[in-house]
Amino acid sequence: MTKRYGQTLAVDGVSFTAEPGRLFGLLGPNGAGKSSTIRMITYITTPDAGAVTLGGVEAGPETQRRMGYLPEERGLYKKMKVGEQLVYLAQLKGMERVAAERSVRAWLDRFGASEWYGKAVDELSKGMQQKVQFVSTVAHDPDLCIFDEPFSGLDPINADVLQETIVELRERGKTVLFASHRMEQVERLCDDLCLISQGRVVLRGTVTEVKARYGRDTVTVEFGGADGWLDRLVGGGAVRVLTRAAGRAELRLAGASPNDVLAAALAGGADVTQFGVHAPPLTEIFRTAVAEGVQGSRVVSSPTLDAETAPPPRVAG
Repeated sequence: MTKRYGQTLAVDGVSFTAEPGRLFGLLGPNGAGKSSTIRMITYITTPDAGAVTLGGVEAGPETQRRMGYLPEERGLYKKMKVGEQLVYLAQLKGMERVAAERSVRAWLDRFGASEWYGKAVDELSKGMQQKVQFVSTVAHDPDLCIFDEPFSGLDPINADVLQETIVELRERGKTVLFASHRMEQVERLCDDLCLISQGRVVLRGTVTEVKARYGRDTVTVEFGGADGWLDRLVGGGAVRVLTRAAGRAELRLAGASPNDVLAAALAGGADVTQFGVHAPPLTEIFRTAVAEGVQGSRVVSSPTLDAETAPPPRVAG
C-alpha cells in the first residue's frame, strides 16, 4: 500500500501479513512511516494505492469494530471518569452496556486498579493513564490488537505486567501488532517483524530468520584484568564495539575471527570468564539494514486455514 501527503511519499508499497497467535513487530526509525501505516490499517486514513484486509474484509467500519488500537499519543478524555469512558468506548465497538461494564471492571481488577473506576483521567499518573488506555484497547475483545509504543511512561514493574498481558493475548490466538523503535523489546517479544525505513520495507521475516540472515559475526567477552588488548583490536579495525563496560564487551567482527579475539584477550593478560559467538543483536541489524537499504526477500505467508479459522489480518500493497 502507498500513501502520500502532498508531495511527501510517506508509505511506498509496504506489504506484509500478520498472523493470528503471533506477535508482529512493525519497526522503523522516527519518520519511517510506521504511524502512517497503522492509520491505514485502522481505517483512520485510506491508502492511495493497495488495500488493507482483516479476515478477508477490506478495512472499513466493520473491521474497525474488530480492532483495538493503543496509539503512541494518548486519546483519553481528561475530565471524564475512567469507568464511564471505558464503557462508552467499548460500546462504540459494538458491546452491550452490561457486557462492556463487566469487561471493563474485570480488566481494571486485573491491573489492580478497581478504585480508578470513578476517578477522572486527569487525576491519574502518566503510567496509570497508559493502563487505562490499554484497557480501552482490549475491553471489547478484538481480533487484532495494535500497540504503538505500549510501554511508554511505565516503570519496569508495570511494563512487565503489560508485557505479560500482551503475551497472553497472543497465546489466546489474537493477532498482535506491536510498533516500536526499541529493539530490545522487539527481540524479546516478537515472532515476526517488518522494518520500514523512509516509507519502504527494508527487512522482514521471523525474528529467527532475520538474525540468521546476518550470520554469527558477533562476540561477547566477559573478563577480568587488563583491557588494552581490546583497544588494540578496535584501533586496528579488527572489531567494532557494540557495547562496552568494565569487564564486558560485545564486538562485531570486522576482519578478525572469534579465535583472533580470544587469542588477543589472553595474550593481553585478560582473565576470560565467558566467551560467546552469536548473531548480532536486533539493534545492530536495524542499523545495518537502514544504512544499506537491504531488501528482505521473504514475506511471511499465511498458514493453511480450515473452515473454523478466520483468515489472518493482512496488509497488502
